[in-house]
Order: sequence, then C-alpha cells, then structure tokens
Amino acid sequence: MRVQLMARRKVWFSISGALVLVSLLLLVLRGLNLGVEFTGGSLLDLTFERPVGTREVRRMLEEFGLGGAIIQRDVREPRRVFVRVPPLDGEERKRLMTALQESISPLLSDEVRTVTPIISRELVRNAAIALALASAAMIVYITIRFEYKFALVAIAALLHDVIVTLGLFSFLQVEVGAPFVAALLTIVGYSINDTIVVFDKIRENLRGTRKSVWTVVDESVNQVMMRSINTSATTGLAILAILLFGGKTTREFALALLAGVVAGTYSSIFLASPLWAVWKQREERVGWRRLRRSRRRR
Repeated sequence: MRVQLMARRKVWFSISGALVLVSLLLLVLRGLNLGVEFTGGSLLDLTFERPVGTREVRRMLEEFGLGGAIIQRDVREPRRVFVRVPPLDGEERKRLMTALQESISPLLSDEVRTVTPIISRELVRNAAIALALASAAMIVYITIRFEYKFALVAIAALLHDVIVTLGLFSFLQVEVGAPFVAALLTIVGYSINDTIVVFDKIRENLRGTRKSVWTVVDESVNQVMMRSINTSATTGLAILAILLFGGKTTREFALALLAGVVAGTYSSIFLASPLWAVWKQREERVGWRRLRRSRRRR
C-alpha cells in the first residue's frame, strides 16, 4: 500500500493542528492532576478492613479541616483509598490515623509520603531544564548530521507529541507524578529516533536525483513506513501489557509512554517529513525568484 503523503498533507496538518488545539484547551480549562511530587503535601495510601466510600472518608477529614483533600478510591480494591492533603507533621498524622480507624474501620496498612513545596518546585524546575537541554542537544546533533531545517522540524514534531500526551492526561485526569516526567523524556528519545530514520532515508534518496522534493519525500516515507509502524506496534504491545497487568506505580508511566509512542509514530511519518518538504519547496521557489530577478537586472 502506497500512501500519498504530500498530496494529502493538509489532512495530516489539520489532524495534528486539531489534536494540539484540543490538548491546549484541555490544559487551560482542566489542567493536570498534579501529584504530591509537584504540589507538595502528604499522600496517604490507606487500606481498610472493609470497603469504604470517598464520602465517609471526606466527612472524617472535614473534622480536621481537610475537607478540600483529594480522595481517590482504587477501582480494583474497594478497601483501598488514596488521600492527598497538605503537609502533616508527625502528631497531626498520628491523630488523623487514629480517628480514621475509630470512625470508619481498622486499617490493614497505611503508607504516608510527604513532599515539601521546596522539593516540588525543584522537581518542576529540573524537569523543565532536562527537556530544554535534551531539545537543544538534539537541535545541534541533527543540524550537524543533516541541516537546521530538519532539526527545527523534528523539534516541532516533538512538541506535538508532548502536548498531545499532556492533553490526554488532562482529559483523563490521571495523576501526574515523577514517573510522568521520566515517560516524557523517554518519549522525546523514542520519537526523535523514529524521525531520524525517516530523515536519513530522505537524505539518501536526494543524492544524485533530479526528482522533486515532494516526490522524494513520498518515496522515502513509503520505504520506511512499515518498518516504523511495526517497530512501534511491537513496542506498544509491550507497554500495553505493563499498563494492563502492571501495578499502580507503573500505570502512569506506561500510559504516558503508550500515548507518546502512538503520537511519535504519527508525527514522524505524517508531520515532520511533510513540514520539511513544504519548507524546502518554498525555499527553492524563493531562490528561483531571486535568480530570475538578478538575471533580469543584468
């Protein structure tokens, strides 16, 4: 099957534009469900002897002035509840645990994680620095190996993948923690690798040919498309297994990674290469116009 990539470039650009626009709107209107690592506070992982509801837990918390706490029930284990509250000192935490056991049900297990606002701000800053450094290093590498147009287009595709993944998490309101940052960095590495494969084939096919840029891009993408899809499908199946059968600690990472692999495969094939071809074609047209003007002046 041969895909008419450049002939339908407006379709691919429209799909990507719509995904990015919807994702940005979701981020503005709904935001992200930031975990304790980013907001600071205490996360209580509580398992009671009997199934409990979020309402009865909230009523108990209101007596301690914690009515605004975020309470989530484990869908697989009705006795397990996750409660996110402002930072609690040792005495406050002890009194709260005692009250929960006396008013609701004895606790089979209780785990508390506390992150101060200082640590959470440092994590956000470090995550932003890591993404910025990774992007800068990739721009330098791709510019040296190919050209700066390839580099800027590749970064545009990466931004597309990251924004779409963020939009999905905003829509699902899945809690975002430190594993999500690791997943984003992994997505950046995986997506750029897929894009480089396509760019390398384009550069190879451009050597010694008189074909138009659009024809070369169409041929190059069709030559490597099934390889990219098969590689991503194999990776996606492994990630899907982790998502379905892994524990809670790996679910957030696996979901972000799966979304990023799908978005990255799409952007590498249907976004990055057509963008470069359109840019290159316009540059050549401008060059021909300048050449004609210079000849006329002579």
